[in-house]
Amino acid sequence: MKRKLLVWLIAGASVLMHNHTYAQEEQEGADVYLEEYTDEFQENFFEALKQKGIQNYDRAVDLFLKCKQLEPNNSVVDYELAKAYMLDKRYVQAQDFAIEALLSEPEDYWYLDNVLTILEKQGSPLETIKERIPYSNTKLRQNMALFYFKMKQYKEATEVLEGLPSSSLKSELSRKIKDSLQKRESIEEVTPIVQNVEETKSDPISQLKKTMEEYIAASNYTALLTESKEALDTYPLQPYFYYAYGTALNNTGNANKGVQVLLSGLDYLLDDTALQNKMYKQLSEGYSKIGNAQKANEYLNKINSGL
Repeated sequence: MKRKLLVWLIAGASVLMHNHTYAQEEQEGADVYLEEYTDEFQENFFEALKQKGIQNYDRAVDLFLKCKQLEPNNSVVDYELAKAYMLDKRYVQAQDFAIEALLSEPEDYWYLDNVLTILEKQGSPLETIKERIPYSNTKLRQNMALFYFKMKQYKEATEVLEGLPSSSLKSELSRKIKDSLQKRESIEEVTPIVQNVEETKSDPISQLKKTMEEYIAASNYTALLTESKEALDTYPLQPYFYYAYGTALNNTGNANKGVQVLLSGLDYLLDDTALQNKMYKQLSEGYSKIGNAQKANEYLNKINSGL
């Protein structure tokens, strides 16, 4: 896990070193991590990310494969290889590397998301790879149910949930699936249910939000990173925690993953325009930091237009 986080921190820092608005202390912090990697690995990894960003997928794959030779057991390299192969529509190779990454860390949501997305691209059912992944892992199956819910594949999500032990996540997700299947006429019918839970005096979610708001106001993104990651692991259906975690990632040298987290969080928004605009703002900033001006402007315009 430590190795994975180091690589993603390095990846974000590499791009941001060219952005003069990036805080000097964050650059210095990234330099500490850079010392743990060879110059050859860094050069190939950074260039691979760049080539993937400009849609030169063949070149990106070649460079990631060089990284694989240098760091054979690095799960982030496997993850990035899978992404590059998928973008190049080479799904067989993409699937193999995605599964390899997942086997390294079966409880990582994003690794599972990558595997299932590649299956979706091929139109392949889960059964084709079920024996190749640690399906008995409870956290993996929880993540799988969340993925299917986000994709509005409620039947598949329900089937996965049925095999899980009782938990607050299972109960809440089952309720949300039921609400969705009933096709309620308006979002307002669902919102009070969420509010009633959050407005209780002993509600831990409200307390966590308050703490994170204080961290954001104080620009204490290191503390926010830890707090929001733990909160998101505990409450994966709460969009605010995706916003907080994405904000922390954007401001600690990992804008690539920050954008991914924020986009995922949008799927859980109901009717919260204020939070939506905060997420759009962070998406705009995140895309700016990774050099995608078009996407940065797109999300900035969403705020201005009220869409």
